[in-house]
Amino acid sequence: MLTLHAADLLIAVPGTAPVPGGAVAVDGDRVAALGPYEEVSAAYPQARVRRWPGVLTPGLRQRHGTWLLTRAYHPDPREYAELGDRPLTGERFAALAMTGTRMAGSVRRGLQQMLRHGTTAVAIGSPTDAMVSTAVARSGLVTVPAAAAPLPGEPDLDVLRDVDSLSDAVAAPLVAGGRADLAVFDVPGVRDEAALVAAGAGTCVATVLGGRLVYRGR
Repeated sequence: MLTLHAADLLIAVPGTAPVPGGAVAVDGDRVAALGPYEEVSAAYPQARVRRWPGVLTPGLRQRHGTWLLTRAYHPDPREYAELGDRPLTGERFAALAMTGTRMAGSVRRGLQQMLRHGTTAVAIGSPTDAMVSTAVARSGLVTVPAAAAPLPGEPDLDVLRDVDSLSDAVAAPLVAGGRADLAVFDVPGVRDEAALVAAGAGTCVATVLGGRLVYRGR
C-alpha cells in the first residue's frame, strides 16, 4: 500500500536545504518520491496519508549497538519500581543476577528502545553473539559494521547526543528508489537541523523501517 508521510519540515539529505511542509511517498519498502507535500500528494492521490508534527529525517544509525545490547540491561516495565526505567550499566549491570532468558529479554527491549529513538541501523561487531544476531534480525533493523577502534562519546540510546551534526547520525539519505527508513521528531520551537540535534532523538514520534511503521509515539 502506498503511504505518504508528511511533516512540518523534511530533511532528506542532511546539510542540504530542507523542505518546509515536506512529504515522503513510500511504496512497499522503497521511497517512491519526496518533496513538497502538494507535489507528492498530487502525484500519488491514492496514497494513505500520515501526518506527523516536527521534522522528518532519514533513520538514524546507532554506533554503539553491541555495547548497548550486551553491556547494558534494559529493565522490563514490571521492574521499573525496583530498577528504574533507564538502562543499567557498569556496577549496576554487573550486580544483576543474569540468566540467558533475562538477557534475551533485555536485548529485545533494547532494540525496541532504539526504534523509539528513530534508529533504523545498528552497528554490530564481529563475531556476534547468536542471541544478539537473532534478535537484531527479527527486529528488522539494518546491521552495519562496527568501528574497529573505540568510538568517542558515551554509549546512549540517543544517537544525537554525541554528534556535531545530523549528517554524523543518519544511516543513509532519503532518495527516490532508496530504502524507506525514516524517522520523525517533534522538535519544539524553531525547527531545523541544529534544533533537532539539540533536542535529541528522545523527541521521536515515529520510526519507519523498510516502509513499515514500527514505532508510533502518538
